[in-house]
Amino acid sequence: MELARKDYRAFAESVGAERAAPDVTIVMPCLNEIQSLPHCMANALDALARLRTELGMSGEVVIADNGSTDGSQALATELGARVVPVTERGYGAALIGGCRAAAGRYIVMGDCDGRYNFVEGVAMVAALERGHDLCMGNRFKGGIAPGAMPWKNRHIGNPGLTGVLNLFFRSGIGDAHCGLRAIT
Repeated sequence: MELARKDYRAFAESVGAERAAPDVTIVMPCLNEIQSLPHCMANALDALARLRTELGMSGEVVIADNGSTDGSQALATELGARVVPVTERGYGAALIGGCRAAAGRYIVMGDCDGRYNFVEGVAMVAALERGHDLCMGNRFKGGIAPGAMPWKNRHIGNPGLTGVLNLFFRSGIGDAHCGLRAIT
């Protein structure tokens, strides 16, 4: 979906919540992501539009800003997101801050650097609607672009740690370190 910058706000409002609380919040932690924000917001708004047409759900986008100095906050607001400042530094702190600020009963979280397709979150939310508490992406099923993941992580670290998780908790997760997740 390619929208002119002035059209983002209207589109965001059209796929957002008519009610006080949206059904789904897409949370993106952000630290100086001004270059990738337009792509990520367009993708997230596309996901919200599909959530509306396929599942009848409303949604919002929350940018959990971790102290950006490049104007990410203003651009995110202009593009239709609700920006939440998170003063505690770190990726995990930004995710926690964004989830705490989420108004939706379901949360889809993913990085704000363009590496994840938020449209895949529609199927994840559908799984949550069927009673699951957590749905995780799997980069190994969709293919990993050359150079996107170091060899040792792709073939040793991630499979090993995912295997240990599945051994002890029988979780059935295929990629324990994928950043695209949906939770209730």
